[in-house]
Amino acid sequence: MPYYFFYDPTVLLLFAGLILGLIAQSAVNGAFRKYSAVPSSAGWTGAQAARRILDENGLQDVRIEMVSGRLSDHYDPRSKVLRLSQEVYESNSLAALGVAIHEAGHAMQHATGYGPLILRSTLVPLANIGSTLSWPIFLLGLLFSYQPLLYVGIIAFGLAVVFQLVTLPVEFNASSRAMQMLDAGGYLTPEEQVGTRKVLRAAAMTYVASALASILQLLRLFMLAGRRRD
Repeated sequence: MPYYFFYDPTVLLLFAGLILGLIAQSAVNGAFRKYSAVPSSAGWTGAQAARRILDENGLQDVRIEMVSGRLSDHYDPRSKVLRLSQEVYESNSLAALGVAIHEAGHAMQHATGYGPLILRSTLVPLANIGSTLSWPIFLLGLLFSYQPLLYVGIIAFGLAVVFQLVTLPVEFNASSRAMQMLDAGGYLTPEEQVGTRKVLRAAAMTYVASALASILQLLRLFMLAGRRRD
């Protein structure tokens, strides 16, 4: 068994990715908590605002449901359901409006055939397989000193990385749509928009941090494979 299986300095890349994720998650939790305590002057709840936006864009067939969990909000394109957590569904806070309209933005992407969203949906099964099998395959390659298995594992993990990279424009575009819709609909005053933008920006940074962490992990796999070759 290679000595570096027990002593692996490349684990520093893993720690760097974890730190990035913790910082990003802390930022989004802080922003959401802060602006969840600030009600919008218009008084719309997240569910009401999302419903109005969907209807105005001809998406009456998209249902809105309340689900359990904190920040569990998402749009399900298969069943055309926008699912909002209770604190977003029922609240009229700046944070709730931003999150709800962001998810409505995903429904609009789906309805208009937004390219990156379609690509991301196509990559889902490949990314799931890659993230599940990459490390077992790679570790087998290390244990048996079999170079082809190492690169199969790297390719498998690379599929998950590609998925995360494709996710970035999808999320940024949804947030951009959200702010345009909130502005055009008169849901927020200019001062209130500042807080909502901070929530959406912090949420987007979690995806950036996740992508960077995955890239660092991929680099780590290349370094381990290269060390094995040497």
